[in-house]
Amino acid sequence: MDIESIYTELIAEESRSTEHRRHLEAPTAALKGRNPSCGDEITLELSVRDGIVEDAAFTGVGCAISQASTSLMIGLVKGQTTGKAKKLAETFLAMLKSEIPAGDPALDELGDAAALQGVARLPARVKCAALSWHTLAEALEKEV
Repeated sequence: MDIESIYTELIAEESRSTEHRRHLEAPTAALKGRNPSCGDEITLELSVRDGIVEDAAFTGVGCAISQASTSLMIGLVKGQTTGKAKKLAETFLAMLKSEIPAGDPALDELGDAAALQGVARLPARVKCAALSWHTLAEALEKEV
């Protein structure tokens, strides 16, 4: 299976996943993110206790890339310290800006989310993939 097939399958699978698509009972942070260029909208909810992202979830609508990116992001940050979650967001956004080359060990920390590196070649879709990560970074700043 080539990388494009893996990328396509991952996006399709994660965009349909309902694992992280819900409301939290008592979020400590909730922030709306919107991509006005295509209409993607999410509400990201976090439950942060003692500097740890204990839980995270989202609701919203958008293209497969934005929904998949959000789902992958939540899977990565749950259980992490807020500092680690911020670092993951920085790494992902740098990857989308082509600031981190393919094969760079820094991308290993992104797990399956690293498969979205190909979005960098699609300028119109970069904002779709970045929406949730920008929203996370902003929510974590407010949480501190």
